[in-house]
Amino acid sequence: VFSLLMTGNINGRKLTTRELDNFFSLLVVAGNETTRMALSHGLLAFAQNPDQFRRLKEDPSLLNTAVEEVLRWATPIHHFRRTALVDTKIGETPIKAGDKVLIWYASANRDETVFDAPYTFDIGRKPNPHVAFGGGGPHICLGNSLARLELQIVFRELAKRVETIEIDGPVHRLRSNLTHGIKELPVRLTYAA
Repeated sequence: VFSLLMTGNINGRKLTTRELDNFFSLLVVAGNETTRMALSHGLLAFAQNPDQFRRLKEDPSLLNTAVEEVLRWATPIHHFRRTALVDTKIGETPIKAGDKVLIWYASANRDETVFDAPYTFDIGRKPNPHVAFGGGGPHICLGNSLARLELQIVFRELAKRVETIEIDGPVHRLRSNLTHGIKELPVRLTYAA
């Protein structure tokens, strides 16, 4: 991907060094962090909801919906800000060109008008129109497919090999206004016979 960015052009021009630096940071740091955060929060959710882990173990066909629920539940990024380019409206609120607009992913992923029982971790949730990777459109996370695959592999293998997941000490969360991370998550795994 980065080779394509370095050699390609957008509207007839090469990306600047600053633009390449920003893309590199986005690809390496953001992709790593958000996947790691989703994985940690998913592990915590399964430890706190052993019935859902048991469901996944008993029905591996739930793997894809389980990953989507982990992403909704974890919401690795708290918010993102955009600048309106033109006058517009969001709902009934007028937005002027130049206004800063924030989307709170954590709020959107718990919206009672969108999700039934939004504060329940349900690995069979359908539909699940969460906005964890930007929600689609031009701002969707470039690495979302890879992140989903990594989460599928980890949770598939845990469901095959582990009988129970238990919290084994205090959970230390990352203090950040942007990312919803866990710094330390001690767990005890009981392996399947």
